[in-house]
Amino acid sequence: MRVITANVNGIRAAVRRGGLDWLASAQADVICLQEVRATTDQLVEQLQGSAFADWHVAHAESADKGRNGVAVLSPQAPQAKRIGVGDAAFADSGRWIEVDLESPFGPLTVASIYIHSGEVGTARQEDKYRFLTAADSRLAALRRRASRRKGHALIAGDFNIAHAEVDIKNWKGNRKNAGFLPEERVYLDRWFGEPGTGQGPWTDLGRSLGGPGPGPYTWWSWRGKGFDTDGGWRIDYVAVTKGLVPRARSATVGKAPSYAERWSDHAPLIIDFASGESAA
Repeated sequence: MRVITANVNGIRAAVRRGGLDWLASAQADVICLQEVRATTDQLVEQLQGSAFADWHVAHAESADKGRNGVAVLSPQAPQAKRIGVGDAAFADSGRWIEVDLESPFGPLTVASIYIHSGEVGTARQEDKYRFLTAADSRLAALRRRASRRKGHALIAGDFNIAHAEVDIKNWKGNRKNAGFLPEERVYLDRWFGEPGTGQGPWTDLGRSLGGPGPGPYTWWSWRGKGFDTDGGWRIDYVAVTKGLVPRARSATVGKAPSYAERWSDHAPLIIDFASGESAA
């Protein structure tokens, strides 16, 4: 089974730049999208004529038109869909969607999430902390639910937080900036364990399968030479409950060969899982 998470930086722009063609060539079984920046009708319209025309689309659009938006695409129809993270303030923010799917490993809940970028000293940062607190409660509930159902949970998306120094090229220069604040990173400690330990209730597959770092990064600014010099951030994650960890085989960042071939400021993160006897 292959899962891909991709911040598309606007689905219509990504389509124009070849993003759907790239995703089709990757042959995923589940695709999580962030920053769709479209209505559901507009998203479906963009998928028409592509390899995903017949796929099922679970989409949480934002009430703030042209912003945010998260989706899960799958060939099979979800058994259930849930929008929102539990705090009513974010019910129509386009930042959290969950679907229940059948997988080779049993019942699987997949969540596509888009955490605020934040801005120090502003209301945007307070919104980010409030969202992180709600996400903390929801992730605990997802683990309990997976255990009751004898299944699994997978969360994927743009967290807008680099967990450790190896997750950001210029970590020294960003210690006081949103995305690398200690107050943000402590949430990732709760979920994944302190950096280097892997002892949290969730496993960050990008790190556990991607090596000790630095990188591999998943975001580079459109501006400057960051892409060419690999001056990036690792802020896109796929994390799973512990029962799925033995099934996970590889984590690959689909960085474009050149700046001109980029279709988003993020690169997709691809996770491959083994099923059946091959997983032993």
